[in-house]
Amino acid sequence: MISRRSRTFALWLLAMLAGAAIVWNSRFVADMSFFLPSRPSGEQQVLIDQLKEGAVSRLLMLAVEGGSPEQRAAVSRALRQQLSAQADFVSVQNGESSSFELERELLFRHRYLLSPAVTPERFSVEGLRQATGNSIDLLSSPAGMLVKPFLTRDPTGELVELISRLNADNQPNSRNGVWASRDGERAMLLVQTRALGSDTDGQEQAIALIRQAFADISASQSATQGAGQPALRLQLSGPGRFAVEARALIKDDVARLSLIATLAIITVLLFVYRSPRLVTLGLLPVISGALAGIVAVSLVHGTVFGVTVGFGAALIGEAVDYSIYYFVQSGQRGAAAWRARFWPTIRLGVLTSVVGFGALLFSGFPGLAQLGLYALTGVLTAALVTRFVLPQLAGATQTRDLDPAGKQLQGLIAGLQRLRWPVLALAAAAAIHLGINRDELWHANLSVLSTVSAEDAQIDSALRADLSAPDSRYLVIVTGADREAALQAAERAGRILDQLVADGTLGGYDSPARFLPSQATQAARRAALPSATDLQPRLQAALADLPLAAGKLAPFLSEIDAARSAPDMTRADLAGSGLALLVDSLLLQRADGWSVLLPLRPPVTDNKDGDKNTAGIAIAKVRSALTGKDTLIIDMKTEFDALYGDYLDEAVTLSTAGFLAIVLLLAFALRSARRLSAVLLPLTLAVVFVIAGLQLAGESLHLIHLIGMLFIVAVGSNYALFFHRGEGMPDASTLASMAVACLTSTIGFGTLALSSVPVLNAIGLTVGPGTVLALLLTAVFAPRKLA
Repeated sequence: MISRRSRTFALWLLAMLAGAAIVWNSRFVADMSFFLPSRPSGEQQVLIDQLKEGAVSRLLMLAVEGGSPEQRAAVSRALRQQLSAQADFVSVQNGESSSFELERELLFRHRYLLSPAVTPERFSVEGLRQATGNSIDLLSSPAGMLVKPFLTRDPTGELVELISRLNADNQPNSRNGVWASRDGERAMLLVQTRALGSDTDGQEQAIALIRQAFADISASQSATQGAGQPALRLQLSGPGRFAVEARALIKDDVARLSLIATLAIITVLLFVYRSPRLVTLGLLPVISGALAGIVAVSLVHGTVFGVTVGFGAALIGEAVDYSIYYFVQSGQRGAAAWRARFWPTIRLGVLTSVVGFGALLFSGFPGLAQLGLYALTGVLTAALVTRFVLPQLAGATQTRDLDPAGKQLQGLIAGLQRLRWPVLALAAAAAIHLGINRDELWHANLSVLSTVSAEDAQIDSALRADLSAPDSRYLVIVTGADREAALQAAERAGRILDQLVADGTLGGYDSPARFLPSQATQAARRAALPSATDLQPRLQAALADLPLAAGKLAPFLSEIDAARSAPDMTRADLAGSGLALLVDSLLLQRADGWSVLLPLRPPVTDNKDGDKNTAGIAIAKVRSALTGKDTLIIDMKTEFDALYGDYLDEAVTLSTAGFLAIVLLLAFALRSARRLSAVLLPLTLAVVFVIAGLQLAGESLHLIHLIGMLFIVAVGSNYALFFHRGEGMPDASTLASMAVACLTSTIGFGTLALSSVPVLNAIGLTVGPGTVLALLLTAVFAPRKLA
C-alpha cells in the first residue's frame, strides 16, 4: 500500500514535471519591451514600432581604426564587398561609388516616374534649354563623372535631381575614396541588417558575421602593416549591438547572482540544520515557487522577460523563509503544534505579500505585471508547499539548538528598545532631508533603466556624428485607408516640408513617396512627357546655342517615348535594394489602414573650420505649417519622457494601492488600531531610512526603487506579525528562526545589488537593506514583555 508520504512526493513531482515542460517550451526575451506599455497610445505605438522595426533600429555603425589611411580604406572596401554578399545585410555603404550601383540603376531606369522635376514645363523649349545647360555645366564639376556617361540619355539631369535629394548635405567626409570620420582617423561604414531591430538573434548573428569578416580581412592586412603603426581595430555600435549585449548581460547576471545567492543560502542552512537532507527538503519550496512563477508568467503573458527570471534570485531568499520557520519552530514542538501556533501568523504574512505584489498585476507595463505575477505566484506556492508537502516528506526533524542565539537576540532587542526616541528623531531628520531635496530625488527619464554604459553611449554618439546617421527625433505621421491614399497624403505633406527645407527650417526629411510615388503622381508625370514628334523640334530649338548637337540625343528621345507607355512603378521594382528597406520602414500597414512616417532632419551648416554644425529644428514653425493638413507630429524624446512619466505615475499608483491593500488586510486580521499602528510604524520607518540612505549615497531614484519600497513593506510585514501575535516578545527559538529567515531574505535580495542590470540592481539596493531595517525597527518598537 502506497504511503501518504509517497503519494505526496509523487503528486509534487508530477506537478514539477508538468511545470518544467511548460518552462521548456516558454519563450524568454531580454529586450526593451519590458519597459513598453501593453496598451500604448497612438503616439506611443509609433515609438514602439520605431524601436522594434524602424530603419534606425536596423543600423549598425562601423569604424575601422589604426593602421595607415590606405589600409583603413582597403579594409573598408573589403568589408563592404564581403558583407554585401551576405544575405543577412540589406545594405552596406562606405562611400564608394560602386556601393550605390543597384540603387543608381533603379533610379535611372524609373527616373521619369520618380523625379519631381518632371512637369510639362520641364519639356518646353525654355525648360529643355535650362535643364540641358545645367547638365553641361556639371561636366566640369566634381559631379561630371556621374553626368557624362548618361548625358545623351538623360540630358535634363533627372538622375542628378534624384541623387541630390538623397541627403547629400549630410554625407560623411571622404578620404581615399571611402567615408571617413571628421578627424580622418577612422574609416566609416553604415550597415543595414535584414533582421528587425527586435530580432535579437538576427542582430547577434549579423554582428558575429561583421566581426569575423573584419578579423579575416585585418589578418590579411597585417602583412603590410608598417613599423610603429597601431593595429587595426573595429568599433561597432547601434541599437542591435546594445540589444545583444543587454541580453547577454541579463543572462550572465541571472546565472551568476542565482548561483551566488543559492550557495550562500545553502551555507547558512547547513549551519542551521546540520543536515544535508533538511537543506535539500528546505529548498523544495524555493524550487516550487520559482518554477510556478515562471509557469504563471508564461501562461498569462506568452513570453518571460529575462529580468523577471533574474528576480528569482531574490525569491530564493524569501521562499526559503517558510521552510526555516517550519524546521526551526517545529523542531521542539512538532508539526501539529507548529500548525496551530505559528501557521496562522505565517499565513497572514503570506497574504500581505500576495496582496502587495498583486497590485502590480494591474500594470499597463508588461515588466511590472510580470514581476507582480512572478512574486505573487512564487511566494504563495512556496508557502503552500511548506504547509502541505514539507511536513509529509520531512517527518520528525531536529535542527541545531538555536535557543542560546535566540536568548542573545532577546538581550540585544532589550538594548535596541532604549533607542526608540533616537530612532524617531533620526526618522524625522531623514523625512525633513527628503522633503528639502524632493525635487532631486527622482531621475527624470527612461535612460536610467538602460544597460548601455556611458562609454558605449559616447562612442555611439561619436560614430553617429561622423556618419551623419539619422537620429529622427521628430516624425511627421500621415495616414490613409490604403497604400495609395497614404502615399498621396505623404506627397501633400512633402510639398509643405519642401518649402521648410528651402527656407532653412529643416535640413531635409525622408519619405517613401520619393522612391515609390503614388499612382496619381506617376500618372501625372507620365502625362507630362511629350511624344517624340513633339519633343524633337523643341529639343533642336533648345540646343541651338548650346555645345551639344540634337542629333546625339536619339537615346533620350526613344527613352522618353518608352517611358510614356511604361507601367507604374511598384514595391516589387525595389526588391533587393536599400531603397526597399527605406520604403518598408516608412510605409506601414496597420489593422485600420496605412501609415507613412516622415522623419525630419535638422539643418546643417558649415563653420569656419569646415566642420558641420547641426542646429535644432524650429518645431513650432513646422507644426504651424502643417496645421489642418491631417498630420501628426511626434517628438520622440518627448514621447520617451512621457512614457517614463506614465511609468512612474503608474508605479506610484500601484505601490500606493498595494500598501493600502496590505493595511486593509492587516486591519481586518488584527482588529486593533494599536496593533495595526505597531506593525506599520517600523515598516514605514524602514522605507524612509532606505530612501534617505540611497539619496545620501548619490543614487538617483526611479520607479523600480519605488516598487522595491512596496516589497519592503510586503516582506517586512512577515517579521512584524511575529512580534504582534498577542503573546508579547517572541520566544528564543522563534526569534532565532526570524533572524535566519531575515538573513536568507537579505542574501536573496541583496545579491541583486551586485547586478549591472539597473532594474535588478535597484531592487537589490532597496529591498536588501530594507529587509534588515524592517526586522531591526520592528524589534525596537516591539512590546517589551517576553514570551
